[in-house]
Amino acid sequence: MSGPARAGVFIYAKDLERVAAFYEQLLDMRRLHARDEIVVLQSLDLQLLVHAIPERYAADITITTPPVRRENCAIKFFCTVPRLDAAAGIVASGGGTLFPERWDGPGFVACNAMDPQGNVFQLREPADHG
Repeated sequence: MSGPARAGVFIYAKDLERVAAFYEQLLDMRRLHARDEIVVLQSLDLQLLVHAIPERYAADITITTPPVRRENCAIKFFCTVPRLDAAAGIVASGGGTLFPERWDGPGFVACNAMDPQGNVFQLREPADHG
């Protein structure tokens, strides 16, 4: 991709490096650049910007282990992975959770997952994965 991204997703994180590493590994992304307050990740499908929550707000946020699922978000993004069962190990090793419920969509199988800070997103695998 040349020039700035046309679309992407911001995720605000208390632990910038942990969340960036989680998505970098899970979604096979590469770091375009990083500063103290932001890490920009890129794949063929998505640009993901992990932005540090400003300290004045982060001080009042507690992240537990395992994280508490955040239910009150108005937006949820999805990404496609080759295999959900292979993604489960990566999610778990990064401190997240892959939920067991699965459902079929047109040409894919989907499930929800949670990152190490409780943000819920959807993973999909192609229905014709073999």
